[in-house]
Amino acid sequence: MTPEFRYEVIIYWSDEDQVYIAEVPELPGCAADGATYAEAISSVEVVIREWIETAHELGRPVPQPKGRLLYA
Repeated sequence: MTPEFRYEVIIYWSDEDQVYIAEVPELPGCAADGATYAEAISSVEVVIREWIETAHELGRPVPQPKGRLLYA
């Protein structure tokens, strides 16, 4: 598995938007959505990659994936 996909992803249904939301807590602002669970996962994989590429282009640090986080 490549490092960009080792980040924890939280997925939940949004009644307001009528889509699944996939958030990556370790990468601020990194989130995606999809009409299905699978679409949300696919979309967030693209967004994670773009988040990391943009951070590198701007010279900003990219946090190392920590794995499972305890937010609950």
